Amino acid sequence: MAELIRFFPISLNYKVIEDTPVILIFGVTENHKQICVADYSFRPYFYLKPRKGKDLADKIKGFSVRKGDDISIVTNVEPATKLFLGKEIEVLKVYAKLPRDIPIIRDALKQHEDVERTYEYDILFTRRYLIDKQLTPLTLCEAEGEFISLKLKVPVLKAASIRHAGDNSLQKPRILSFDIETYNPRGKSIDTEQNPVLMASFYGDGFRKVIVWKRFSTEHDFIEFVDSEVELIEKCIETIESYRPDIIAGYYSDGFDFPYLKARASKYKLRVQLGLDYSDIRLSKGNLSSVKITGYSHIDLLRFIRTVFRSSLDSFDLDNVANQLIGERKDKANLDELHDVWDNRPEEIERFCIYNLRDAEITYKLCVDVLPTMIELVKIVGLPMDDITRMGFSQLVEGYLLRQASLFNIVAPNKPGSDEIKRRRALTYSGGFVYEPVPGLYSNVYVFDFRSLYPSIITAHNISPGTLGCECCSSNIAPTDNKNEKYWFCKKKKGFIPTIIEDLITRRMRIKEIIKKEPNRFLSARENSLKILANSFYGYLGFFGARWYSMESAKSVTAWGRYYIKKVIS
Repeated sequence: MAELIRFFPISLNYKVIEDTPVILIFGVTENHKQICVADYSFRPYFYLKPRKGKDLADKIKGFSVRKGDDISIVTNVEPATKLFLGKEIEVLKVYAKLPRDIPIIRDALKQHEDVERTYEYDILFTRRYLIDKQLTPLTLCEAEGEFISLKLKVPVLKAASIRHAGDNSLQKPRILSFDIETYNPRGKSIDTEQNPVLMASFYGDGFRKVIVWKRFSTEHDFIEFVDSEVELIEKCIETIESYRPDIIAGYYSDGFDFPYLKARASKYKLRVQLGLDYSDIRLSKGNLSSVKITGYSHIDLLRFIRTVFRSSLDSFDLDNVANQLIGERKDKANLDELHDVWDNRPEEIERFCIYNLRDAEITYKLCVDVLPTMIELVKIVGLPMDDITRMGFSQLVEGYLLRQASLFNIVAPNKPGSDEIKRRRALTYSGGFVYEPVPGLYSNVYVFDFRSLYPSIITAHNISPGTLGCECCSSNIAPTDNKNEKYWFCKKKKGFIPTIIEDLITRRMRIKEIIKKEPNRFLSARENSLKILANSFYGYLGFFGARWYSMESAKSVTAWGRYYIKKVIS
């Protein structure tokens, strides 16, 4: 019997079940019960542009590539008309059975003599799903279907349909913060092989706990004793599972707390099966490591605060950040003494437990403080919180552009390869104008400020890769310091990026007017998030890793900026 549920998506994953990719959307219902909605209907695909005059649709349907014992097959092909950098193009939408088949099929087909180019083959399957379905994490959705039996820790609804159900967002998500302290005979030196986890603390709404595996006399009821490090690890898992948070928050938990706990668990051949699908925590490595836990949003607050508040904070250690953002400080304790206290003075361990809990408490309060900004960025960009909070500004812009491109029937440019990145990195251009005042004593001093200077320039002059060098508006030339460079942008047809920025600016101005009449914390967070995003577009245009990269556009933005500032001065 079909049932209708309303829920707030928190985390997405996919699993191959009986040779079918199944999107798993973990979230909470309106009465805050954990649930998973499973969508069996979505299929992976990419776009292919045939060479002019070549009919490829029938030829590649059923195309297959064998790799070892696996065969990747093109399951369907659909013709489509899309826009690419302002021009209409004819493409083929090429479907495969499994997400892992996409790069294999694409690599094989791009060698075909009748294939000109391929697009959107590297968009992650779960992100592709959110874009196509226009679903927004943390925002109310509606799913209809039947409950099924699946090996998960929460009830599972197999969805016959799923849709956006309103702009209401998840109110007061359950947050649980987490912090550990380790044995440290060599000070801050980290040795996961030799040095055990001594204690772990948790803090939530009306909840606090410190787990420690050496006993001492204490009157604090939040201290819980276990008999070994193994029991401590098991009790950590049990604590998280019994609290059932929506958000697990840490401070440098991507780089220290969870990787350390996992390393110590591995030493004892334990699995940290925190995922709602019974999976272990997943450590991804690259320029910056990250820890993902299926079904939850794991937030490393250091990552997010370092990105969003980098211009307003002079240091990112927990004590300084807490002092500047929420007016609170860490407890005083010399961690270099912890190993000696543990070995020789167990009666003093209590003060380190209090110190450990205080770190978790401050982390919790920081999370509550920046939560409105995180939620608003999720609602604007349309990606899960654990992704949003690990993104730099250019990644936020690109995530937003990919989502908007679908609405504008635009096929996205490809990411640059390593050779192209190397070429782009070598390019430089003139930045903004800096006026050097003459030292002295002045009277009648006035301040003049442009409102969103670079975003406004992009909008006013229609600066975009798709409007660059049009055939009809060569008189709209950007000012330049180099007489050999002439860049102009179409004045007749609004470009994709200027349209997007204009919408962001308009929305932000409208919200500012509302806030003037009636201050609101979430509206202030939304206004600030829109500002962050709009101001990041200029940098994105000149970012070497961008899909919508355009050095000519970036040069033109700063050239117009210098022009207007000098004009005002004159």
